[in-house]
Amino acid sequence: MNDDDATGRRMASRRGFLSVGAALGTAAIAGCGAPRSDASTASAATTDEGGASEPVEQAERSEWSGSDSTAVETDHPYTAPRTTIDLDETDGAITMSTRACRHQLLGDDARGGPWELPEVWAWETPDTDPSVPGPLLRVTEGTDLEITYDNTEHNRPHTFHVHGLSKDWMDDGVPTTTGRQVAPGEEYTYEISANQPGTHLYHCHYQTQNHLDMGMFGILRVDPEGYEAPDKEAFMTIKDWDSRLSASTAGGDVDFSHRNRNPDVFTVNGRCAPYTFHPEQGSPLIVEEGDTVRVHFVNAGYESHAMHTHNHGFTVVEKDGGVIPESARHREDVIPIAPAERKTIEFTADADPGVYALHCHKVNHAMNGDTYPGGMIGGMVYESVTDTEQFASVMEMAGYEGN
Repeated sequence: MNDDDATGRRMASRRGFLSVGAALGTAAIAGCGAPRSDASTASAATTDEGGASEPVEQAERSEWSGSDSTAVETDHPYTAPRTTIDLDETDGAITMSTRACRHQLLGDDARGGPWELPEVWAWETPDTDPSVPGPLLRVTEGTDLEITYDNTEHNRPHTFHVHGLSKDWMDDGVPTTTGRQVAPGEEYTYEISANQPGTHLYHCHYQTQNHLDMGMFGILRVDPEGYEAPDKEAFMTIKDWDSRLSASTAGGDVDFSHRNRNPDVFTVNGRCAPYTFHPEQGSPLIVEEGDTVRVHFVNAGYESHAMHTHNHGFTVVEKDGGVIPESARHREDVIPIAPAERKTIEFTADADPGVYALHCHKVNHAMNGDTYPGGMIGGMVYESVTDTEQFASVMEMAGYEGN
């Protein structure tokens, strides 16, 4: 490629990136290769919500490569990127359902791609495509919600359970304690008040060990009355996965037990780096110098993650829907986030303009299989550096050509 070609590619990438990059997390990394991870399996049992155990025979398999999951073929449609739904515009009413899909961790043209989960169970609505995570539901405090779960598109029972909000017993969405789930072909409307401001996790609570790990999770954001939005705001769902569960559910030749769970996939908003910073399929956060930036982290996985910002100190302003008093805030640059925990951080984009990582500092979580870097790396890019060679290299790794 000559210099003129390179300049043209940079400008095309910059124009396209800025035209669609209105959301969350990117990072500058290099050298991502094909994912690989070893794990062993053991015998186990699955338990239904009523407590009965059904034994499962497991064949011995001492080695599993995460990239093997891509070879498991299904005829499922692909997931789409997550959308945002303003529930204020619908008077708090929404209908949600579940669809079996394939899910790209790394796109075909991304460094190390393609890498896929052959089956996930994705949330969808009549107006949005299925996605993992599910749609970001946003509403103002005090709104009465009517969340109808329509289970006509899937072959297993499901529920809708949300953290953080006070609700009636029968609308908690937990079959073990309510005796209520939504069977295939049925629907149920959960009546819940958005009575606690903050960032909350929602997920299916039927056989949670499987359904949450198959992708049935999302964010419900309740804005307080008079909420003052920052200049830039991002919602980042972090998740660890064991690709054997998806592959075995899809009919692949591998056995899996949650007692033997060994994650080999680590994602930000459902993607692995470098695909995380693809402006259409990933979730890059674009900032300008001086912006106030607010990032809402939600951990939908089963392991804790230590999220670290490069060259930007921050304060934690919310935790699990509770506002942190200003007197208790202090500068940090790494925070632990436990399973189901939510933390909101805030900082000013006042560093030397560049591309900066936002990643898990359990460094083996910043890998794709045995290849570093990859995995749970997101971050942000200053708009003023989108005409640089470094930015063009990031876009090339992400598999983004621009337009």
